Amino acid sequence: MSPQDTQDRPGVQDGHAKGGDPAATPGASNLWRWLVRRLLLSVVVVLGSATAAFVALYLLPGDPVQTMLGPTGQTPALVAEVRHETGFDHPVYVRYGLFMGRLLRGDLGRSYQLHQSVKSLIFDQLGSTVELAVTGFVLALVVATVLAVTTAGRRPLLRGLASTVELVLASLPGFWIGVLLLTFFSFRWQLFPAVGGNGVNGLVLPSVTLALTLLGVFAQVMREGMERALSEPFVLSSRARGAGETTVRVRHALRHAMVPMVTLSGWSVGALLSGAVIIETIFSRPGLGRVLVSAVNSRDLPVISGVVVVSAVAFSAVNLLTDVLYRVVDPRLKEAQA
Repeated sequence: MSPQDTQDRPGVQDGHAKGGDPAATPGASNLWRWLVRRLLLSVVVVLGSATAAFVALYLLPGDPVQTMLGPTGQTPALVAEVRHETGFDHPVYVRYGLFMGRLLRGDLGRSYQLHQSVKSLIFDQLGSTVELAVTGFVLALVVATVLAVTTAGRRPLLRGLASTVELVLASLPGFWIGVLLLTFFSFRWQLFPAVGGNGVNGLVLPSVTLALTLLGVFAQVMREGMERALSEPFVLSSRARGAGETTVRVRHALRHAMVPMVTLSGWSVGALLSGAVIIETIFSRPGLGRVLVSAVNSRDLPVISGVVVVSAVAFSAVNLLTDVLYRVVDPRLKEAQA
């Protein structure tokens, strides 16, 4: 074992650190610098998204206060009160400062049309969206894993058929898949509710729709990783030791094929959020997607900016977690990216 190999091993690094100050080791200091940079980048992404939402609201035509109040129930006294409360009686740079100050305090504002704080409105609907997103993600991951394990390196006909189906699924828009499922499983065969629906029955069609939009990409990436792993010397060594084909694929090759999925899971957060907007609207499910569509239709500006900020926070947090997990899975990045 060379000195460089010894330094690259996390366990050996820990052992050296026990003899001195762990924060003084190059690996620890590099890790902290990388983590601070990633945290600062996440903060910039969230503040940039909030700024973009503020600019979009500023550029909207008409009086933003009257837009926020909606078409009914407006009085001159109420308009003046809301204008003062939201800072619209100040110059734009003061309004921006007030807007960012409220965000830093965790205040997302108030929906004057729904008479409810934006924070409570969003968090009341967040659970339904998370339930849909997690179910769809897990379903897509399980089916993609089965497809990749059973077809990677197999006969060209079987592999080609699976790849064609995956490409078709990856190309189809989510709303079209949802309409097809509604047509057959709800309207024709009446197996699942067409709109709303609580419990498992109401979750099946929306989660399957969301999973099908992700399945094609997941399966393609995992199969490529599996086939690359199956050509590595350690697979030949495992087969030479008498390991069966299923053991080689599941215990050895699949673990290597899952590494790209860590990166892909960060990308999938954006796909899940955008897909949830469409699917919740098609199936009339409660959730952030329906809240956003309703807010856009009624021009409820505080709700729109609140959903944008919360989505940016969720996207940044998951991507930061993905980067940390990727460095744990592949320790070579600890030195390469530091």
